[in-house]
Amino acid sequence: MTEVDYYELLECERTADAGTIKSSYRKLAMKYHPDKNAGCKDSEAKFKAVSEAYDCLKDPQKRAAYDRFGHAAFRNGGGGAGAQDFGGFSDIFESVFGEFMGGGRGGGGRQQVRRGADLRYDMEITLEEAYHGKETEITVDISAPCDGCQGTGARPGTHAHACTTCNGHGKVRAQQGFFVVERACPHCHGSGQVISDPCPDCRGEGRVEKTKTLAVNVPPGVDEGTRVRLTGEGEAGARGAPPGDLYIFLHVKRHALFEREGTTLFARAPVSFTTAALGGTLSIPGLDGKRHEVKIPAGIQSGKQLKQRGAGMPVLQGRGYGDLVIQVEVETPTKLTTKQRALLEEFRETETGEECPQSQGFFSRLKTAFAGE
Repeated sequence: MTEVDYYELLECERTADAGTIKSSYRKLAMKYHPDKNAGCKDSEAKFKAVSEAYDCLKDPQKRAAYDRFGHAAFRNGGGGAGAQDFGGFSDIFESVFGEFMGGGRGGGGRQQVRRGADLRYDMEITLEEAYHGKETEITVDISAPCDGCQGTGARPGTHAHACTTCNGHGKVRAQQGFFVVERACPHCHGSGQVISDPCPDCRGEGRVEKTKTLAVNVPPGVDEGTRVRLTGEGEAGARGAPPGDLYIFLHVKRHALFEREGTTLFARAPVSFTTAALGGTLSIPGLDGKRHEVKIPAGIQSGKQLKQRGAGMPVLQGRGYGDLVIQVEVETPTKLTTKQRALLEEFRETETGEECPQSQGFFSRLKTAFAGE
């Protein structure tokens, strides 16, 4: 399942401080608030999403858990006050902070379970693929649970036993003056278990290097730098510990016609000076596969922008589309036939200056500026 990163929803970097996150949330909440977008389901969904993201990231404890475990931190009732399942927020909080608190709920001193590392994969897509979305497969080399021992690290038919040095806690304590210092057990390296007969396939690690083919669903509307998370597809944890996640960072190729800013598409369109003077219609092929007819008003000037509503990029994780903005660039002809030149000469003979008020105004101001010289 594709899950949008909380930092991405709030348009913040992962290193952003609390003030930056709060400021970004307020701006987005005001933009998508239902009172300002009455009846718009997309804005309502976006408002709920950014509110959920801010509710997590504004709390230092929840944010620490999210930074380490992602959305998995709040599954299985993890956000509730009475959560007891492993993987819930109370266990994750203990995993993040327990080593500074005597180890484990109630000082029980159970060993820390270290999940596998998160991994990164960079994928390049076209603007058309960003518009329509994409279902594809990728091949990655990662550490995966060992099939021989099912990830336990012990030879099949045997099992690990509790470390006698730390009594299975994974930690040992030493008195130093008035203080008691707790550190990882040097014998079992903090795992709390010792494997006397390791698996020959993984040498007791419980994981081996494998090549995996994974299905990736790129949702419509993604942008440069969007992260797609594949939960549990990162590096396998040692000896049966939970795996990390795989983050796919998307990079959108430069398009031959369109430039993008959010959900808005921009295009520059050269227009002949006769069309600019007399008006006409410009036909633009859209990313949706349709041709969009844009009306050019008579007398349009170079640099003028024309907007085609709903012809831009789709809204990520929502409904609706942005706009297509066409910037008109009036092109002066460089190759004229004899007849065309004659017609233009005839037109010039009839000019009064009223045809081009901007030029007339400029030369009037120029004449006034230098009248005293």
